[in-house]
Amino acid sequence: MTPTFRIFQATPSDAPAIGEVHAESWKAAYASFFTDPFFTEAVESRRTKWTKTLAEAPPGTIALLAALDDRPLAFSYSGPSHTRPGEAEIYGFYAHPAAWGTGIAPALMTATLHALHTQGHPRAHLWTLRDTPQSRRFYEKSGFTPTPTPRTHDYGNGTPVPQIEYTRPLP
Repeated sequence: MTPTFRIFQATPSDAPAIGEVHAESWKAAYASFFTDPFFTEAVESRRTKWTKTLAEAPPGTIALLAALDDRPLAFSYSGPSHTRPGEAEIYGFYAHPAAWGTGIAPALMTATLHALHTQGHPRAHLWTLRDTPQSRRFYEKSGFTPTPTPRTHDYGNGTPVPQIEYTRPLP
């Protein structure tokens, strides 16, 4: 039996669910990149930041939440690119570890790309950690290709982490 996903525009009332997905995905995927107690604090901030983030989202921002059997398991946060005029950027795309392998992430990515295309963006780009092969495989399966422009990002602990940019045309 094929699972049925419900994908919908998130509102500030969905912030706890998004925070849970964000925190749990960080715990599963990023623990090796950071030291305690910074990592513990970073996970907790991802759990609690979404009420304010969603309430203060600028125009054109899209927050989508994907649920399986009414359990929110993945979200995307995207909108106009901050660095590529006219293009879209996926600022964040996370799936709860319980959702890995269910097909919810590809369904959410399809919905995200469609929403960005509907806004009139011809392309989308995103950044992911260089040393996260699972994320990189997912983005490549989703039609993204890496650009030759790496960067580092400091998540607040003073240690820059290498990132890779991915881009693709929108459908």
